[in-house]
Amino acid sequence: MKLSRYFLPLIKETPSEAQIVSHRLMLRAGMIRQQSAGIYTWLPLGLRVLQKVAQIVREEQNRAGAVEILMPTLQSADLWRESGRYEAYGKEMLRITDRHERDMLYGPTAEEVVTDVFRTYVRSYKAMPLNLYNIQWKFRDEVRPRFGIMRGREFLMKDAYSFDIDEASARKAYQRMFVAYLNTFSRMGLKAVPMRADTGPIGGDLSHEFIILAETGESQVYCHKDLVDMPAPGPDVDWFGDLSPHVEARTKLYAATDEKHEQAKFEAEVPADKRLSARGIEVGHIFYFGKKYSAAMKAKVQGPNGEEIIPEMGSYGIGVSRLLGGIIEASHDDNGIIWPESVAPFKVGLINLRPGDAKCDAICDDLYNKLHNAKVEVLYDDTDARAGEKFATMDLIGLPWQAVIGPKGAEKGVVELKNRKTGEKVELGADAALNRLHQHDKI
Repeated sequence: MKLSRYFLPLIKETPSEAQIVSHRLMLRAGMIRQQSAGIYTWLPLGLRVLQKVAQIVREEQNRAGAVEILMPTLQSADLWRESGRYEAYGKEMLRITDRHERDMLYGPTAEEVVTDVFRTYVRSYKAMPLNLYNIQWKFRDEVRPRFGIMRGREFLMKDAYSFDIDEASARKAYQRMFVAYLNTFSRMGLKAVPMRADTGPIGGDLSHEFIILAETGESQVYCHKDLVDMPAPGPDVDWFGDLSPHVEARTKLYAATDEKHEQAKFEAEVPADKRLSARGIEVGHIFYFGKKYSAAMKAKVQGPNGEEIIPEMGSYGIGVSRLLGGIIEASHDDNGIIWPESVAPFKVGLINLRPGDAKCDAICDDLYNKLHNAKVEVLYDDTDARAGEKFATMDLIGLPWQAVIGPKGAEKGVVELKNRKTGEKVELGADAALNRLHQHDKI
C-alpha cells in the first residue's frame, strides 16, 4: 500500500480526553475515531490490527477443537427471560423495542442464544463434546466508558460455549480453553497470567481471568513471579488428552485478582522474593457454570442408556478489540507503538527520502514490488513530507521494520533497515534487504 493513496489521519497533538497510553497512541496513529461515548469507528490502520488479532484468536480456537458460528448482535428478550437474566442483568444491557412492540436487546453476551441453537439441533450425547464460538460485536452500557477501547461500550469479543455430557468432560473442555488462551496471548507477544476470579453475572463456581501486567491496569493483582515468565504450552499438545499438567503448573502457584486476594495466604504460599503485586489488564475470562443455562432453557439430550441428560456448560471470552489496547500498553516507547510482528498492520514501512529522485524512486519501486510479490505487507511512504516527519510517522504507527532509501544509499545501492523494537540499524543491498525481510530475520 502506498501512503499517498492510504487513509491515515494522524494527530500531532496528544488528545486531551485520552488518559492512558493506548488511547492516546491509537488516536494519534489514526487507528480509531470516537463517534460517541465508548463507541468508535475503526479506521484502516486500526482495522488491519483488529483483523490480525481476531485471526490469531480464530486459529487457536479452531486448533483446540471449537467450531465457529456467527450469532446476531440483536437478541430476543424472551430467551433471556427463559434463563432469568433479562431483569437481573441491570442497566448495562441496552434494551430495545422493535416496531411490533417486541422486546429486544443488544447482546452483551450470548449464552442464551447459543443454548437455543444447541437445544434446537442436538439430540444425542454423541454430538458432544461440542464447543461453539463466534467473534461478534457486543454492547454493554457502561456508566462511565473511558480509556478508549479498553473500557468502551461497543466491543468485539470472541465468546465460546462448551457443551458436555458430565462434569468431568466439562472440566476437560475448560482445560482446553485454558491452554488455548495461553497459546493465543503468547502468539501476540503477551505474557498473560491466569488468575482465579469472580464469576459475576455469568455465574458458575469456577472462573479464571487472564491478566497482562500494565501500570494502567484496572485491577490490582497478586501472583507468584514465576507465572509471568512461564512459556505457553504450544500448539502440539494432545487437545483431547490430559491437559491437567499444563493447567496445574499454573494454578498451583498463587495468583488472584483483588476480589479473590487473601494477603495471609499470599504471604504464606509465596516466598518474599517471588511476590509480585501490580496492576493488570483483563484480556480473557473463562467460566464453568454447569447446568445453569441448559437446565433453565430445557436443553436436553439422550444419554448412552436412553436417559435424558442436561448438558454441562462453560463459556470463554476474549476481548478482541480490548486486546489492541493491552498490546499497546505492554509494547510502546516515547515515540509510539511497537507492534509485535504477528499483529502489525504492515510488516515493513518503506521510506523514500527523496521522491522524484530517479535512483531513489527506482530502488524503492523495485523493492516495493518485490515485497508485494513475496506477500510481505508493506506501507510505502512515497509522499513529499520531510524526512523527520516520515521517521516520526513510522515510529508512531509502530511497524516492526523500516526500510529507508535516500540519495546517498541509492548511490551505493543499499537500503538501511531499522528494527523498530531494538532500534538497531544495518545497511544491506536491495536483494539482501528483501531476503532479510522475507525470512523474518532479526538484524
